[in-house]
Amino acid sequence: MLTKYAPQLVNKLNLEFPLLSDPGNRLAESWGAVFTLSDGMKSVYQGFGIDLERFNGDSSWRLPLPGRIIIDSQGIVRDVDLHSDHTTRPEPAASLAILKLL
Repeated sequence: MLTKYAPQLVNKLNLEFPLLSDPGNRLAESWGAVFTLSDGMKSVYQGFGIDLERFNGDSSWRLPLPGRIIIDSQGIVRDVDLHSDHTTRPEPAASLAILKLL
């Protein structure tokens, strides 16, 4: 399912690939890749003016784990790199290397 925000981000960043939109984090939940923000973090987000309820389409204050999941054109998951620490992200070069093998 697409929300109006994914196409806006694709246009803004001039991306040449589609973005997955997962309102309510249903897909991420099925993969066990969702966490709920603490009350303290909810206050931080609100302090920055981030309206997570509007972007997520629900009031759960849940987010997917940061990272990447590479799925090939047949729908097969080829690589997963998720982290509970939001400061740990996959290296772009590693992502590109995996994509070149597909």
